[in-house]
Amino acid sequence: MDGTEATRRNCAKSPESGTLLDSEKNQSGSKDRVTLKKEIGLMSACAIIIGNIIGSGIFISPKGVLEHAGSVGFSLIVWVLGGGICALGSLCYAELGVTIPKSGGDYSYVTEIFGGLVGFLLLWSAVWIMYPTTLAVIALTFSNYVLQPAFPNCLPPYIATRLLSTICILLLTWVNCSSVRWATRIQDFFTIGKLLALVLIIVVGMVQISKGHYDALEPQTAFEFIRDPSVGQIALAFLQASFAFSGWNFLNYVTEEVVEPRKNLPRAIYISIPLVTLVYTLTNIAYFSSMTPEELLASNAVAVTFGEKLLGMFSWVMPISVALSTFGGINGYLFTSSRLCFSGAREGHLPYLLAMIHLKNCTPIPALLVCCTATIVILCIGETHNLINYVSFINYLSYGVTIAGLLFYRWKKPKLVRPIKVNLLVPISYLVFWAVLLGFSLYSEPVVCGMGLVIMLTGVPIYFIGVHWADKPRWIYSAVGVSDKTASPHFLLLKEKPRTSTVDWLKANLYTPALNADQICS
Repeated sequence: MDGTEATRRNCAKSPESGTLLDSEKNQSGSKDRVTLKKEIGLMSACAIIIGNIIGSGIFISPKGVLEHAGSVGFSLIVWVLGGGICALGSLCYAELGVTIPKSGGDYSYVTEIFGGLVGFLLLWSAVWIMYPTTLAVIALTFSNYVLQPAFPNCLPPYIATRLLSTICILLLTWVNCSSVRWATRIQDFFTIGKLLALVLIIVVGMVQISKGHYDALEPQTAFEFIRDPSVGQIALAFLQASFAFSGWNFLNYVTEEVVEPRKNLPRAIYISIPLVTLVYTLTNIAYFSSMTPEELLASNAVAVTFGEKLLGMFSWVMPISVALSTFGGINGYLFTSSRLCFSGAREGHLPYLLAMIHLKNCTPIPALLVCCTATIVILCIGETHNLINYVSFINYLSYGVTIAGLLFYRWKKPKLVRPIKVNLLVPISYLVFWAVLLGFSLYSEPVVCGMGLVIMLTGVPIYFIGVHWADKPRWIYSAVGVSDKTASPHFLLLKEKPRTSTVDWLKANLYTPALNADQICS
């Protein structure tokens, strides 16, 4: 047996089940079926929610929230209400999670309720809008925090920030292409950075307040508006805050692995969302204990400015901590987004070339390169706060469609057993807020928000041509086959048939990436 054949077998065999994932036996029978173990208890569920929410957003969004809210007091109200809205959405997702017990979150629920087209549009927008734009924002934040100490009196040069961001993306793409194990170890290590930075900011801020430095937080000062408030600007303030809260629905991607989801899903929400809201609010209060609103708005790296004012000779700790946090965030999103491309391709929703894994490294290199390229393109054409409005608009649109699906599913299947059944006021309240927020955001930023909507809708003809249209001309298959044959000497194409549904398989593999690479390729 030559080395290539041995590698092919290693990449196609699961060490735990001892079966070939591509075999007919595994596709047709349930005996060898790979299933997900229920190992996520309450504490782990809370850790998933908190770990996915708290990231680089809290170092990016405070400036945008204050700019659009118009005053210190109202910006703090936006942060608290933003947490409350996330709690309402999480409760709706908890009902969907136990009613449609499939890992996969939005994608699973929307496809189950509305069908393949709407599910494909969510996949399409995630691959081409949500993940690349989020990656671009985090990469720009990384470069700003690294370069800001070198440019204390001005903004870092545009070319320098884009160049450093691109180098960072390329470096982490190479790491993810080389080894899954390296990527996961980087993620574990750099998670410490964000925790260190937040704890340091809150502790130093509370010390400042105890010394009487809270002029900007006094009621008569806090509600002095920098500009006349408008509904559109307030909506944009909520969009900026929602970027920092993104990730509140990630527990639903692993519902099948949660122990007693009927109890632990809502409990994890009740614990995690208020805790994150408290941390975010305290962090913003800490910022205002040492900075005036004008100083915060003038800063391109809020945490660095905070550190320079209060930490003295130890101010270098802050940019390093935030850089560690954002570096780890880039790695995490790149890791996950590439698995989305990879898994979507295996189900026929994206070109099969993206379903190929490298024979030696067993990593989805074509999918990683697509994610890297899309991120660099967006990186070069967008500005941080506009990109946040852009991606937050699409995120909220996806959340609203999913929660509207909850109401539709109640009407469609009223007798279906629902272990968790929230009061109708919860989804209705969320959807009213959702409609107002998106409507006024689109009115205030028609180009930024409208562009995301247009790109999302381009998935409609793509779906009917690429997925729904079964009898395509032979030349299309020939053209696709050329790319597959070109890559085949170096890559292995895994085309496992879904065991229950496209959605179930797609998200189970996406959010348990070790099944695709680490376990399969060990």
